[in-house]
Amino acid sequence: MELVSWNVNGIRAATEKGFLAWFAQGGADVICLQEVKANTEQLNEDVLHPLGYHSFWHSAEKRGYSGVAVYAKREPQDVKVGIGDPLIDREGRVLTLDFGTFMLINAYFPNSQRDHGRLGFKLNFCEQMATYLKNLVKRGKNVVICGDFNIAHKEIDLRNPKTNVKNAGFLPEERAWLDRFVKDGFVDAFRRFQTDPLHYTWWSYRPTVRERNIGWRLDYFFANEGFADRLAGMVHHPEVTGSDHCPVRLRLKN
Repeated sequence: MELVSWNVNGIRAATEKGFLAWFAQGGADVICLQEVKANTEQLNEDVLHPLGYHSFWHSAEKRGYSGVAVYAKREPQDVKVGIGDPLIDREGRVLTLDFGTFMLINAYFPNSQRDHGRLGFKLNFCEQMATYLKNLVKRGKNVVICGDFNIAHKEIDLRNPKTNVKNAGFLPEERAWLDRFVKDGFVDAFRRFQTDPLHYTWWSYRPTVRERNIGWRLDYFFANEGFADRLAGMVHHPEVTGSDHCPVRLRLKN
């Protein structure tokens, strides 16, 4: 089974940049999108159900903002929209799909903002997400969470760590939360297979930044430790350029 996660930075903009052609070539069983910036009534059928995939959407109340979506070849047993906190859920940040053997959570973590004005909101989101996942595991569920975490965890996860220690996405509080998340029993799928530097998933739109690979690793798949033996491999696709993020792909053993 193959799962893909991609922050498309606007599904309508991505469609104009070849999203549907990429979708047709990908062949993934499940594709999770973040920052779709659209409601379903704004989209055509070819975007809502490409190649006959089922799709599920959690759009933000604010038009043109945030939002997540999941495409699935086979219909999940259940779908839950949001995590139960109205202040978070109004921003369209979480979808949970039950595939029987595991729960898949597609999440778009808040950005702390340049002035750190939303750091408190983000850390509250992070804590609520961790509690949500740990409760699922306590109930005997296996979980896989993917999405744009808006956090580069370690120095290896961004090109210029020394100059970014006070910048959103690499703040000590954000990184400490990820430390706790891992300590609580969640496995970073990419680092399970790849320990080398210079693997990133986001690049600024500033000229030549992406070409010089001055990036950050912000997009993840995590699984609970009890499900980690099902992880078969994970790769990034920096060659796909329809967004400032690139897709990341996880393969699960059958």
